[in-house]
Amino acid sequence: MVVADLHVHTTRSDGTLTLDAVPAAAERAGVEIVAVTDHDRLQPALDGPVTERDGVWLLHGIELRVETEAQRLDLLGYGVDPTEELRAECTRIQRNRRERGARIIECVEDRLGVSLPVEPRDGLGRPHIARAIAEVSDYTFQGAFDELIGDDCPCYVPREVPSFEHGCAVLSDACGLVGLAHPFRYPDTAAALSKCASLDAVERWYPYGRTVDDSLVDDAVERYDLVPTGGSDAHGETLGDTGLDAAAWDRVKTALSV
Repeated sequence: MVVADLHVHTTRSDGTLTLDAVPAAAERAGVEIVAVTDHDRLQPALDGPVTERDGVWLLHGIELRVETEAQRLDLLGYGVDPTEELRAECTRIQRNRRERGARIIECVEDRLGVSLPVEPRDGLGRPHIARAIAEVSDYTFQGAFDELIGDDCPCYVPREVPSFEHGCAVLSDACGLVGLAHPFRYPDTAAALSKCASLDAVERWYPYGRTVDDSLVDDAVERYDLVPTGGSDAHGETLGDTGLDAAAWDRVKTALSV
């Protein structure tokens, strides 16, 4: 039984749930603890690493994309107590998101001869642009990614991300626990897991929608003495599809000292 969903996005980044709506969504799913892990953004409405709202515990988290020599990875920071360095990094990333978003929007509008109902802003991601494309064209949400704005597509624009080393340092100073997100979503899973030598945790439970070799993650947990975490990576209103049972949450809770 899932009691903790430690990977949830809100409207602060590319999710559809507002922060205020998270407790009700958690209650519907029977989830007691939710980590709010928006992309490259903090939650100013959460006044501590852990906050109780309407009977649900909200863990202040963040998902930060970083660059390695081989590929880009996503790091999850849990129990955020923001430092000035983390705030500054988030500000820099959001500025780049706005600039990148403007370039993608301009490219799509020129290519399709349409006006997209979306503006460059903090928190803007490609999912927002894909939804806007689907509203005013024959492209579906997924089709927009596959043919227009996905990696290597004609309107794709890469964004600037911090190095793995810098991201780890900034998150480690501000978070109680820092882990690797969804290791099987990267082109080279083995290389991604090797980076766990510098981390505290790894996402062990995740809804990949396909069969993966969990033993690779279990080996990394043992080799690097990691805390296994997990979550649904929810961008919609349904939480708890994947996450931690009570025993797994107790291990995370102990590591966070909450």
